[in-house]
Amino acid sequence: MIETHHLSKFYSRGLYALRDLSLTVRKGEFVFLTGPSGAGKSTFLRLLLIQERQSEGEIFVNGSNLSKLSRREIQEYRRGIGFVFQDFKLIPTRTVLENISFVPQVLGVPPSQQRRRAFQVLKWVGLQHRMNAYPLDLSGGEQQRVAIARALVSDPVLLLADEPTGNLDPDLSLEIMNLLREVNAGGTTVVVATHDRELIRLVGRRTVTLDGGRVVELA
Repeated sequence: MIETHHLSKFYSRGLYALRDLSLTVRKGEFVFLTGPSGAGKSTFLRLLLIQERQSEGEIFVNGSNLSKLSRREIQEYRRGIGFVFQDFKLIPTRTVLENISFVPQVLGVPPSQQRRRAFQVLKWVGLQHRMNAYPLDLSGGEQQRVAIARALVSDPVLLLADEPTGNLDPDLSLEIMNLLREVNAGGTTVVVATHDRELIRLVGRRTVTLDGGRVVELA
């Protein structure tokens, strides 16, 4: 699913966010990406989403060389990726259902299907009874469930999550991780960036540890 070859990302004055990263994530795998702040976890996810471009090396996702995609191909590529943020990034002036159906709307899904698909994933995360609520009316755990539902509404082959439990207590964090495990059990490849070692131990999946932009441990 994901292959990187000597991948590096650096900024001015030789400041490296990633350095010579060669890594493989198999299709259908659940992988944790961990390490201290500034290790390069978020940078790696941004490169996978093509929010930034690498400085050196290559990235392949599902057989596509990301550096060679045209603008139109990038749009199509992103349709197959779901992204979950630490701070949820829900639209406060839209209801829960509207937040989720916004994605298929942008993707050009017919209006008759937008609401139906949004309700399906909302039901799957157990929040169909909150469909008319607004984000600020929800708890942190509920907001994160909505964010996951939004990431899944386009039926992605790859789900990326950047510190998805960083604002949640330990019990809610494990609940969210169990939800992501269910997503993975359905065949979606999942990559989660987190610094929470205890959570990684409880969930028990392959772990890639970064430090200074390099892989320092594979477990």
